Amino acid sequence: MLRAVRTKGLSLVRGERRLFSGFDLEIRSGQAIALTGRNGAGKTSLLRAVAGLLKPAEGEVEFLGEGGALEAEAARAEALHLVGHHDGLKSTRSAWEELLFQALWTGGTEESARRAAERLDLDRLLGLEIRRLSAGQRRRVALARLLASPRPLWLLDEPMAPLDAGHREGFGVLMAEHLAGGGMVLAAVHDPLPVPCDIVEVGG
Repeated sequence: MLRAVRTKGLSLVRGERRLFSGFDLEIRSGQAIALTGRNGAGKTSLLRAVAGLLKPAEGEVEFLGEGGALEAEAARAEALHLVGHHDGLKSTRSAWEELLFQALWTGGTEESARRAAERLDLDRLLGLEIRRLSAGQRRRVALARLLASPRPLWLLDEPMAPLDAGHREGFGVLMAEHLAGGGMVLAAVHDPLPVPCDIVEVGG
């Protein structure tokens, strides 16, 4: 079981530009961290590096369980969800087809996908194609995967941006439940997270 994630001396480079160097961070069970900083500072790149989608120029990302270090590839495959700024949903699928596909692909079930749809207020939208949904509705479909196949670490890139006030409040409740159960949230944000969190500036 994943209990903590630690970056040590992390340096990230995109193209010809070094985003930051020597970046140290630790997030533990039950903790939320909001990553702040100017546009282009490297917040999204940091999330991608933790998820294994971007190779650091220097340093490392460590995944820790109760007994010590975990194998990074296995931890990434089984213990985290990344919801990016772009939702990555297939536009020609219905909301239900996309949610079910993502749930099953990440270890959930049809039953857990149904429960997640209910919690994210998606029931009346499930028969619609993704391309017919608003930005906020698409974001809720993407976020439903977090509940349909529970994993301890949520990596979220501007999760609240497209949501209206009511659904921001609702997702805040889900986030608080995740943290209370020992989960972790690492989020790149411009808007404040709706849960108590530590703030870390990237590229400052």
